[in-house]
Amino acid sequence: MADTMLKAIFWDNDGVLMETEHLYFQANAEALARVGVALTLDTFRDVSLRRGESVLQICGADERVVRRWRDERYYELLGSEARVIPGVTETLARLHGRLPMAIVTSCRRENFLRMHRASALLGYFDFILTREDYGNSKPDPEPYLAACARAGLPPGACLAVEDSERGVTAAARAGLTVAAIPGVMNHGGDFSAARWLLDGIHHVPQLLGVGVERLDAST
Repeated sequence: MADTMLKAIFWDNDGVLMETEHLYFQANAEALARVGVALTLDTFRDVSLRRGESVLQICGADERVVRRWRDERYYELLGSEARVIPGVTETLARLHGRLPMAIVTSCRRENFLRMHRASALLGYFDFILTREDYGNSKPDPEPYLAACARAGLPPGACLAVEDSERGVTAAARAGLTVAAIPGVMNHGGDFSAARWLLDGIHHVPQLLGVGVERLDAST
């Protein structure tokens, strides 16, 4: 199962490290409700999490105003309700120092820093790419190609850990090996481009042959 040819790990942020996707849904739903539009979870999954597009395109009003409402509410929610996903800290600690690690996220830097104010996770990473660091967002391969260039490694030597269909698509298009950990928010997505489909982050070290005995002993 382990692939010792992999030399770096690139992690998605929202839904993999931080429990925030439900907050983004809430902020969008509340903003759209102010102009009389009901946002369903299925629509959010399809437009935002699968295709990487803005659900505000359905607002039927001045999108700039609705976007401002959404952004303000999301920033507020991140400050009070963003949480580290269980098992993340222990997994990152196990892998830290063994191979380069980075975060490759579509999150805006302001929001990213807001949610990580008290996460204590950022010290585990060699670098971080947020939405401002590349031109085209996921499912375009550019974010992951930029990460490979930054790390000085070919895509085939890198593992991407993703939870969304668009993230898996982006990494696969860039030529990375992909491990998918789909959560409740990504139910029904197409993860066929992933090499591994996992039910939790605690399995990631085993994919790289890191601490296998210790991992088995704790389960």
